[in-house]
Amino acid sequence: MVDYSTSIDVIFRALGEPTRLRMVQELSRGERTVGDLAAPLDMTLAGASKHVGVLEQAGLLTREKRGRERVCRLRSEALHAASEWTAKYSAFWNDRLDALEAAIREENDD
Repeated sequence: MVDYSTSIDVIFRALGEPTRLRMVQELSRGERTVGDLAAPLDMTLAGASKHVGVLEQAGLLTREKRGRERVCRLRSEALHAASEWTAKYSAFWNDRLDALEAAIREENDD
């Protein structure tokens, strides 16, 4: 069952921005500091931190202070909720497309 404690629209809004999407992709490989996330994007720590904040508010990551660094970790729960939501509508559209295909075949057989 999808946990709607974090609204799905907030998750998709966060993932809809290319910079944040790249950060999530990088975090899928393991923990990263904010500096690690900023480096390949050629952005300042302040800019990266703003994007990390949006991802954190959407429940997509956690941020932990370790010494002088902020270490980010991906939260699979939010991604799972988004995946469940899209799977639900994928099944809906698959059913609709199957019905359309059957109707086209029937029409072509006539």
